[in-house]
Amino acid sequence: MLRTVLQKPLQIFPQAAKQSPGIRSQTLSHRFRAMSAGALTPLIAVCQVTSTPDKEHNFACCSQLVRQAAQRGACVVFLPEAFDFIGSSVEETLSLAEPLEGDHVQRYVSLARECGVWLSLGGFHERGKDWESTRRIYNCHLLLDPKGALVAAYRKTHLFDVELEGRVSLRESAFTNPGPQIVPPVDTPAGKVGLAVCYDLRFPEISLALARDGAEILTYPSAFTTTTGAAHWEVLLRARAIETQCYVVAAAQTGQHHDRRTSYGHALVVDPWGSVVAQCQEGPGLCLAQIDLAYLRRIREEMPVFRHRRPDLYGQVAALRDLPPV
Repeated sequence: MLRTVLQKPLQIFPQAAKQSPGIRSQTLSHRFRAMSAGALTPLIAVCQVTSTPDKEHNFACCSQLVRQAAQRGACVVFLPEAFDFIGSSVEETLSLAEPLEGDHVQRYVSLARECGVWLSLGGFHERGKDWESTRRIYNCHLLLDPKGALVAAYRKTHLFDVELEGRVSLRESAFTNPGPQIVPPVDTPAGKVGLAVCYDLRFPEISLALARDGAEILTYPSAFTTTTGAAHWEVLLRARAIETQCYVVAAAQTGQHHDRRTSYGHALVVDPWGSVVAQCQEGPGLCLAQIDLAYLRRIREEMPVFRHRRPDLYGQVAALRDLPPV
């Protein structure tokens, strides 16, 4: 049975946060009240699943979590990369992939309508319009509104081709096309959401571009390996939050998918100060978090790092010449 992890769901008071940024409450109610704002703040749900090659099983697990999140009052629900399936081979992955117009996405369209929530579908194995010519797919992050309309589709631009001797060997480019562009942030009831996928997390240029374009929430749905997750998962997510002063939301795959693949898990939410305010533990489940945009704006006003940036200097390094003698 899927278990629900209800951690944090934050009450950060701006003055307390300034004095001690790590302060957070573990109090849970149907909707979490941000006392500093004196009103309800949007609630989001971040899911953690163990996808397998069985698409029916995966949909049953994901839809159960989405319904739980909706019952608890979440307005946006985030699912991880490969929510649809994780194949045991390249051949199986390609055979299971579908176009966006296929039955699998339509089931999530119906689910969004049924639950009345926004759905971040963090990494769909998409047979694009060039499937017949390339025989490769896209790793596509979809955003659906509560009417089931597709409002954004971001195709992963950085592909995970990594060889860590004796630990990790994956070559995503063997069967996946890189996406052609970053897509603009999307207005949702929780804030403006910027879309990325997993390995994109290691490239801060995307997060900075999205933040410059107005993003307030950056989302990195992932299937991190256990090796790279244990070493880098939390520190990278916190870094992206700190440098952009955004909320960072990371739904995650967890556990063993088949005999050759496991994922790290630890789905989490980081606030704009860099504090982890919600996190899943082991196994499938979800965590809930408030998005306090008043708190975000206060951090940006008190430490205006984007006004301090020097784009006139970035991209070039001055030559070592004309230095005074020592």
